[in-house]
Amino acid sequence: MPSFKIDVSTAVVFVATAPVPKLVSKQTGERAMDRETGAGLSTVGLLISDEGEGNLYQVTVPETGLPEGLAPGTPVTVVGLKARDWENTFNGQTRHGISFRAVAITSAV
Repeated sequence: MPSFKIDVSTAVVFVATAPVPKLVSKQTGERAMDRETGAGLSTVGLLISDEGEGNLYQVTVPETGLPEGLAPGTPVTVVGLKARDWENTFNGQTRHGISFRAVAITSAV
């Protein structure tokens, strides 16, 4: 499925939730890995505010693109943010949504 670039150059971005490892399976604890680089993937909650509107996004980032010590409230810059729609059918139920992925997150301080 195609992905779409998201321009956050005029936005104010803060960490809402600290990075946590992204799992392929909660039952096995297997961590999701980047297919291109083999780096482990993490999910970080970001509050992105632009043009008077703020939204919370769960963004997947390779661990190589995360600085140490990202804590809630830290102002950050997002590099290469993209959105992609997805759809899964599991046990006869179809689910769909939008996933967000970034190349890196850097501290803005």
